[in-house]
Amino acid sequence: MTKNLRVTVDGKAYDVTVEIPDEVDTPVHSAPAPSSAPSLPPSPAPPPAAPPSAPVAHPAAGPGEVRSPLAGRIIAILVTPGQEVKLGEQLLTVEAMKMNTAVCATKAGKVAEILTTVGTAVDEGQLLARLQE
Repeated sequence: MTKNLRVTVDGKAYDVTVEIPDEVDTPVHSAPAPSSAPSLPPSPAPPPAAPPSAPVAHPAAGPGEVRSPLAGRIIAILVTPGQEVKLGEQLLTVEAMKMNTAVCATKAGKVAEILTTVGTAVDEGQLLARLQE
């Protein structure tokens, strides 16, 4: 079904034709349009919505691997290679959207290597450090 409507945009009146699917039962009230208003062709139908994108797969953390929990920027490194750490001890800080997130040891052990520097942008799941027993 099609309906002829009068639409006013910024004080200017337009006559438009709108196609309404049969399954939609929406009452439309319109006033007769004066003959001086310009007539516009109907707008094309919008394209169908894109399907949601699949989540990005990140490699699972292996034993002793410390990965970034989110994308952001490294603002602090609190340990050095060779330093002993406890399970859950904070190793680095990632800043994202003005929020600081602690990155902690995934196991007790010695810091084998730090794979980033302060100021570096990191991705979610990126390997930041390795721990050894």
